[in-house]
Amino acid sequence: MLDILSKIFTLNGMGHLLPLIWLTAAGLLLSKMPMKHEYVCGQKKKNWYTFNAVLLVLPLILWSAFRGYIGDTYVYKQTFINAPATIPAMLDSLTADTKDPGFVVLTTLFKVLGVSDYRVFFLIIAAFQMVAIALVFRKYSPSYWISIFLFVASTDYISWMFNGMRQFIATTMIFGAFELMVRRKHLAFTIVVLLAAQIHGSAIIMLPLAFLMQGPAMNKKTILMIAGTAVILPIIDRFMPFLNELLSDTQYSTTMTDEIWTVDDGTHPIRVLVYSVPALLALVGRRYVRMENDPAMNLCVNASLITTAIYLVSMVTSGIYVGRLPVYTTFYGYMSLPWVIDAVFERDSARVIKCVMIVCYLGFFYIQMHSTW
Repeated sequence: MLDILSKIFTLNGMGHLLPLIWLTAAGLLLSKMPMKHEYVCGQKKKNWYTFNAVLLVLPLILWSAFRGYIGDTYVYKQTFINAPATIPAMLDSLTADTKDPGFVVLTTLFKVLGVSDYRVFFLIIAAFQMVAIALVFRKYSPSYWISIFLFVASTDYISWMFNGMRQFIATTMIFGAFELMVRRKHLAFTIVVLLAAQIHGSAIIMLPLAFLMQGPAMNKKTILMIAGTAVILPIIDRFMPFLNELLSDTQYSTTMTDEIWTVDDGTHPIRVLVYSVPALLALVGRRYVRMENDPAMNLCVNASLITTAIYLVSMVTSGIYVGRLPVYTTFYGYMSLPWVIDAVFERDSARVIKCVMIVCYLGFFYIQMHSTW
């Protein structure tokens, strides 16, 4: 069965277009299905039924699980094959290597529970990642289909679910806890972040970022952060020794002197621009966004500003290291973007803007797949 699924869902040649084709066809059909009325943050909304929402992303899960050797897939395959198969062996491994122990525990638990094929491991991980994203989008996004489309067309789907799996497990753990942020369950959210940091140490960055996200959209904290970023960018090189000292005695202690860092020319400006669109549009329509004062969208808009700030820094430093950090805040922008468009523009104008947005993201997808990669 696994061999058959592998042959069907391994993306070869122009196969990278299949997710977009599926989203277009299935999205048009499922978006016409009956909706569920729910109260979200005190406001009545029409949301997709959970079954339909999961159905839309089911092929995305399968394409990720049986993706072939894209990115660091082979490394994760070998990591799973060589992972400890017993609890005592796991404890010995943890004693020998303290880097991201949660991932060692996770792979061992799969083996202890009888999972021996790495493709099953990939399938379960992909299902967790995609369903976590889908459930948050379904509940909080004003347009579930558009949010999923942006996730795929931005190439984040391929960048993270086909690659960078360990960091993306941590990312989706935190993103799946979005409701804890909305309800201000700070202790519970902190516990989730600390658990995610055991999978990938960089997840700890969400503790200060979550603090910046709290409060009204574009509050003094986030505006000060953007202003500070603008001031720091021209003199960023002066902060490198400080960052090197800060990272000493951690798993990232060799980051600043790593050969990758020295040859890395930073995140491409086009990518920075694309990921800054939600924040830029929110800044333009700040008055309308502040009038709406939606608790969930306030978090998302502030996260978009944080995404922009980090990407600006990565543009002049490292796209490989710093450029991987915005993944913790990027997905909130995929909810805020359609919401900001609806808040700022009249209904007919909003439809036109959304069409332009879709065309632009498709253009970015083409550039990324055919030129950059």
